[in-house]
Amino acid sequence: MQAVQCKLYSVDMRNLHAPVKAVLLAAVLALCSELGHAAPPQAAAKQEAAQATAPAATLRIEGAVSTPLNLTAEDLAKLPRTTATLASDGGATAYEGVLLYDLLAKAGWQFGRGMTGKPMASYIVATARDGYQVVFAVAEIDPLFAGARVLIADKADGAPLPGREQPFRVVVPGDKMHARSIYSVVKIEVVRLRP
Repeated sequence: MQAVQCKLYSVDMRNLHAPVKAVLLAAVLALCSELGHAAPPQAAAKQEAAQATAPAATLRIEGAVSTPLNLTAEDLAKLPRTTATLASDGGATAYEGVLLYDLLAKAGWQFGRGMTGKPMASYIVATARDGYQVVFAVAEIDPLFAGARVLIADKADGAPLPGREQPFRVVVPGDKMHARSIYSVVKIEVVRLRP
């Protein structure tokens, strides 16, 4: 797939990853259709092929955990689910997903009494697809310490996340500002400062 064109738009896709190509192709085709412009006849077939071959989006849990994980939306759907609401710009969005605490416990991080001593000097880095990062202290999400309910969401208002927020979104309803509720999250890393 070299490029997609309609009368007004041309997008070079040679250096894009397959999931990005599929999303971009769908957006260009929808825009062309909405504007009444014809897309190349083979574009629909290329879109279907790109979606069929695109690997499932994953969330990597890695770093100072005993069992690193590569989780898909299907994996998250099988874990205990919870919801959180974020209010912004006069509206509110209900997110659904899995607690970050539960994901780190599944990856083998020892919470509770296992956190005392050197593990207290540990933190979590959440990284978005574009490289944006936010940090949480591990004790911040442990119910025996601060107990913040940080959610890794895959749904918003009962539907899949909007395209720009996929594959996953960090939701921190307890924060007064939502700068740590980042979207397009692809990696969660636990870092221990003191081994």
